[in-house]
Amino acid sequence: MKKSVIKANNLCKSFVTGKAALNVIKNLSLDIYEGDFTVIMGSSGSGKSTLLYTLSGMDSPTSGSVNLLGKDITSMKEDELSSIRKKDVSFVFQSINLLPDITVFENIAYCGYGVNKNKKEVNEKTLKLLETLSIKDAKEKYPSEISGGMQQRAAVARAIITSPKILFGDEPTGALNSTAGEEVLDILSDLNNNGQTVVMVTHDLKAAARASRLIYLKDGRIDGELDLDKFFKSDDGKNREVLIFEFLKERGW
Repeated sequence: MKKSVIKANNLCKSFVTGKAALNVIKNLSLDIYEGDFTVIMGSSGSGKSTLLYTLSGMDSPTSGSVNLLGKDITSMKEDELSSIRKKDVSFVFQSINLLPDITVFENIAYCGYGVNKNKKEVNEKTLKLLETLSIKDAKEKYPSEISGGMQQRAAVARAIITSPKILFGDEPTGALNSTAGEEVLDILSDLNNNGQTVVMVTHDLKAAARASRLIYLKDGRIDGELDLDKFFKSDDGKNREVLIFEFLKERGW
């Protein structure tokens, strides 16, 4: 039986605008399992990014609870949440968010220094990640001097240098062209194949085909779930895309 690393129970998230309350997540319960590549999809406004931020501790629910890695984060103080966000989870965003005034190497190593005071170890790990992700030649360059695809690979390296237990992605290939997007997806798939738990929001069918499990949101609720590994034991991208397309079509996507 798979181990649950995130357990959401009766999760609600509302935003107040003026005198009206917008209910984005509505009594949602969900388990995320260790080692899975879980993709969350849904139409615009379905609540998928809000759900991602709430599950990760980046945002707090209006009601309900989130248990992350065995800890109830719903009632945690900010310093406790900050420690979890620093050591146990990491994010890759659509807007790459590299610091513009330091080099690619420094962008990655900087996050490593936050959890490991041994500077030599962090530097060695940074160099290894640069080589593994094929951006070694960019180590002394600034983000503005490299392509968007290379920037996003650097952002992935920055996210995983802390060896997070869960890697979250919010449309991580949304701003990339198809070639660069595939390269980043290959990296995420390789990480997952080596045991990394990945939770990703996307609207892209090709990105969703990397999932082992697909969750579809509609109006803040789970409208369907698809266990892709049940149908495909190997990486069969085209057939995965067809199955996902039919699954989404049934839900009016």
